[in-house]
Amino acid sequence: MRSIRTGLLKSLLASVLLAGVAGFTATAASAADLLDTVKQAGVLKIGVEGTYPPFGYRGAKNELEGFDVDVARAIAGKLGVKPEFVTTEWSAIIAGLQAGKFDIIVNQVAVTPQRKQTLDFSTPYVYSAAQLIQRKDDKREFKSLDDLKNHKLGVSLGSNYNELAKSVPGIDVKTYPGAPEYLRDLASQRIDAALNDRLMVNYLIKNANLPLRPGAVVPGANTEVAIPFRKDNPKFAQAIDKALEDLRKDGTLVKLSTKWFGSDVTKAAK
Repeated sequence: MRSIRTGLLKSLLASVLLAGVAGFTATAASAADLLDTVKQAGVLKIGVEGTYPPFGYRGAKNELEGFDVDVARAIAGKLGVKPEFVTTEWSAIIAGLQAGKFDIIVNQVAVTPQRKQTLDFSTPYVYSAAQLIQRKDDKREFKSLDDLKNHKLGVSLGSNYNELAKSVPGIDVKTYPGAPEYLRDLASQRIDAALNDRLMVNYLIKNANLPLRPGAVVPGANTEVAIPFRKDNPKFAQAIDKALEDLRKDGTLVKLSTKWFGSDVTKAAK
């Protein structure tokens, strides 16, 4: 009986020790900086929508392309790893990052105080602003949102611009599923103007094939776009910022910006 009890005791002790080692290993792994994990894997996992031209979408060959896709590939190159894109709907993309489905998001994520509470961000790599869209034959010039009081303004439901438009009393804000719907209503004179990101305006007008024109850039409605990742990864944060700085210095960011937008959107407007 004693030998059986001794054997059981040894078995229990071994189990406890193994559990302790496993727990220590798991804790150590969770405490490891993301840079070490990425370098060891040789892969940087990047969250993108894949349905958001000209930033990230599938081209004629069903391969991902766009400004953000090019930037992400360049960052991975600076880190010395391969890029691996994970397409995710916008509504779930930040939750996917927090759950560890990818390491970063490169998908025009605006830096906001709310997001900074739960995520860390790189230095900004895009500076944008809200811009109005008007009909070509409309002689009125709306120079600010205040000019649109008692007028109808179209915005996408759930966008930052929906909140911005509703922050100005007196504007009749009309929400739509997306840009195609409000651009058609604008061309049909059902609304007086529309509001979107200035990086998107020329692209939207060009592809809508409707009698529309760019309007004024909205004063004070500036946006900084950066790369979010999970908190408490100081080495990774430093490496991402260094990669972006190197891409600025060697001209890559300007080159990519000019390729997709015809101008440099990677520097803050003076």
